[in-house]
Amino acid sequence: MSGLFNIIREKMGTIYLSSLVEDKVLAISGDISKKNMGIKNSQLRECMFKETDIIINSAATTNFDERYDIAMNINVVGAKNVLKFAKSCKKVKMLLHVSTAYVCGKTIGILSEKSFVMGEALNKSSYLDMDKERSVIASKFKELRAQNATPKELTIAMKELGLQRARLHGWQNTYVFTKAMGEMVLGHLKENLQIVIIRPTVITSTYKEPFPGWIEGMKTVDSFISAYGKGVLNFYYGDPNSKLDAIPGDMVVNTILAAVIAHENQYSQEVVIYHSSSSLNNPLKNSDLMLYAFHYFTKNPWTNKDGKTIKVKAPMRPFSSMASYRKHISTHYLPLLKMLKFVNQVSCHRFDKTYILMKKKICKAIRLTELYEPYVFFYGSFDEVNTEKLRLAMKELNMDEMLNFDPRCIKWEDYFMNAQIPGAVKYLF
Repeated sequence: MSGLFNIIREKMGTIYLSSLVEDKVLAISGDISKKNMGIKNSQLRECMFKETDIIINSAATTNFDERYDIAMNINVVGAKNVLKFAKSCKKVKMLLHVSTAYVCGKTIGILSEKSFVMGEALNKSSYLDMDKERSVIASKFKELRAQNATPKELTIAMKELGLQRARLHGWQNTYVFTKAMGEMVLGHLKENLQIVIIRPTVITSTYKEPFPGWIEGMKTVDSFISAYGKGVLNFYYGDPNSKLDAIPGDMVVNTILAAVIAHENQYSQEVVIYHSSSSLNNPLKNSDLMLYAFHYFTKNPWTNKDGKTIKVKAPMRPFSSMASYRKHISTHYLPLLKMLKFVNQVSCHRFDKTYILMKKKICKAIRLTELYEPYVFFYGSFDEVNTEKLRLAMKELNMDEMLNFDPRCIKWEDYFMNAQIPGAVKYLF
C-alpha cells in the first residue's frame, strides 16, 4: 500500500487499515477506451448500473506528445465511453470529469470558466471535426502499414501527427488538444446528465494532507527541479516573469470533493466548470521557482549513486528568445560534444560515460524546451468565479477548513523549500 496511507496506518495499525480499505473500496480492473469501460463481467456491470450514483473520471494520458491514436482513444473516446456508462446508471446524479486548465491554449488575459461548443477550435479559421480527426488517424495508419513501418517509426509518426493536428486547430500539444475534445464530447452528448468539469493547472505536491510534499510521477515543475538538482541543466528557455500557475495536489482533490458535495443534490443543466489554480489569487513566477530551487540545493546538495555531491552555483539561467537559447547550446555544448565524441572513438571508448552524460544534458535541454515552451511563456490568469462560489458554499457548511482549496493561504517560498522540492527529491530522484 502507498506511503500516502502511513499516517492512517500509524494511527490505526496495518490490520485495521487493511480491513477498512477492504470494507470501503472495491477495485475493479477496466479500460475506458473500450465499451462498458472494459468491464466484461455482466453481473458486475449490472450491479454497477444499479448502485452507482456519483462518477468521477480522472483517467487520462497526460503525456504532452502522446501518440495521437492513443490520446484520442483515452482522452476523447474514453470520455465518451464513461459518459455512456454513466447514462446507464439508474441512480446517477452527476459525472465529474477532471480536465486541465490549459485547454485554453496560449490565450492571454483573464480566462473564464467557460465550456467548449462542439467543433470549436482555438484557431478561428479552422473547424474541428472529430470524425475527420479519427479518419486522419486511420489514413495515417494505412499509409504507415503500406510502408512497412517499424513500431518505432509508427510511434514517431503518430506522435508527430498529434502535434501537427493540435497546432492546426490552435492547441500547443496533443494532450491539451485531446482533453479539449473530451470536454466537447461530454457537453454535446450529455443530454440531461449533470456534468461538472474540474480544470487544474500545474499540479504539484501536497500542501498539507495527508502530509506535505507527497507526489507521484514526474510533473512539469519536477522536471526542472530534477534536471537542476542533479546538475543536468543550469539554464532554460522561458520568460522568468511569466506566470507559473501551480496548485497542490490535495487542493485539487478538495475541489473535486467540494464539487461533488455541492452538486449532489443541486442539479445544473449547464456544464459547470471549476478552475483549480493560483495565478489570479496568489501569483507565482518562473523566476521564483528557480530562486527557491537554488536556495534549496545550496543548503541541501544532492548526492548521486556514485557518492558525488552535486553543487549548484547559481539559479537556472533564463533565455527569453529561441535565438539566444540555440546560440548558448551551439557555443557551449555542441563543439565540446563533437570533440568528445571523436576522442572517445579514438581512445577505445574510454570516455563513454562522460560523452553519454553530456549528450544526455543536451537532449534533456532540447526536450524540455519543446515540451514546456507554452507553459514558460504563459501570460494568462484563470478566473475562479465558480470556484470562489464553491469555497463560500463549503464555508456555509463549515467544511472550508476540512476541504481547503484556497491558494491564498500558501506561502510559496515556505511551500517549495519545505514541501515541493524535498518531496520531489524523496519520491522522484
